[in-house]
Amino acid sequence: MNFIEEIKQRARKDLKTIVLPEAEDIRILQATEKVLKEKYAKIILVGNEEKIKEKAKANNIQIEGAQIINPTTDKNHDRYVDLLYNLRKHKGMTEEQAKELVLNPVYYGMLMVKDEETEADGLVSGAAHSTSDTLRPALQILKTAPNTKLVSAFFVMVVPDSNYGENGVFVFGDCGLNENPDAEQLSEIAISSSKSFHQLIGKESKIAMLSYSTYGSAHSELTEKVIQATKLVKEKEPNLCIDGELQLDAAIIPEVAEFKAKGSPLKGHANVLIFPDLNAGNIGYKLVQRFAKAEAYGPLCQGIAKPVNDLSRGCSSDDVAGVIAITAVQAGI
Repeated sequence: MNFIEEIKQRARKDLKTIVLPEAEDIRILQATEKVLKEKYAKIILVGNEEKIKEKAKANNIQIEGAQIINPTTDKNHDRYVDLLYNLRKHKGMTEEQAKELVLNPVYYGMLMVKDEETEADGLVSGAAHSTSDTLRPALQILKTAPNTKLVSAFFVMVVPDSNYGENGVFVFGDCGLNENPDAEQLSEIAISSSKSFHQLIGKESKIAMLSYSTYGSAHSELTEKVIQATKLVKEKEPNLCIDGELQLDAAIIPEVAEFKAKGSPLKGHANVLIFPDLNAGNIGYKLVQRFAKAEAYGPLCQGIAKPVNDLSRGCSSDDVAGVIAITAVQAGI
């Protein structure tokens, strides 16, 4: 059984309700059909019920079983205006601004996840919105998780016919959010990515702090940042298996590790790859996705109080269905 099928199996054991605020996007509707057919999550679509049903019918998509919530007519509308206003008034939000934002499906979806009276466990968005359009309301409404200093993004990469990583499965971080993290932030990304790997893959994380240098083969501010971040992780979480700075080949190929990084605790078996900045991370995951024909699930978020995941705007309906399964599993942890 492959990674995403295992995730779906886990999700079926404890059905969670996932909110989809981009309900007029055909990929979201197609994913809804897949999820309901395979029965691994309950779905709430946010938007105009008539338009959603018309679009589904026109494209021969079956969405019976999904709950559809229209922010303008929902019974919780006024209560959510008050909730948003009270959450943000200390930042200068007025009641009029709260009334306007509540009509935004992404904001409404986040309020549903925040609301303890609503059976909404997580949210998936980003097919038709930018990352900031998804994460801004998440941070404003849901806030960060306890003991978390930084919200970051990761990808689960599943490389077919590969012996690298955990039988071809990796976590890549941060490939979608933090542009140029300093050493402290990079250490937090590594720790969060380690937790995400353990939660979703269920194996011990082996973290490589990536650079263009291995063990001092080059010296610059860029390499020093990675070296310092590695030291910080070891101080904060001394039981983690981590090494750096490492070039990619020394991180994932045992023969190269033996030559370039002799004595590395990873021994060339890294399964969590931490990129030094967003340029490297974004380019890296897309190279693997396209050249190795890998499945790329994400950008998934870590560090938010409730599960919220951001889709790539180039995602397929299968990608969306996979991220819904992952979000459901995260909601059950």
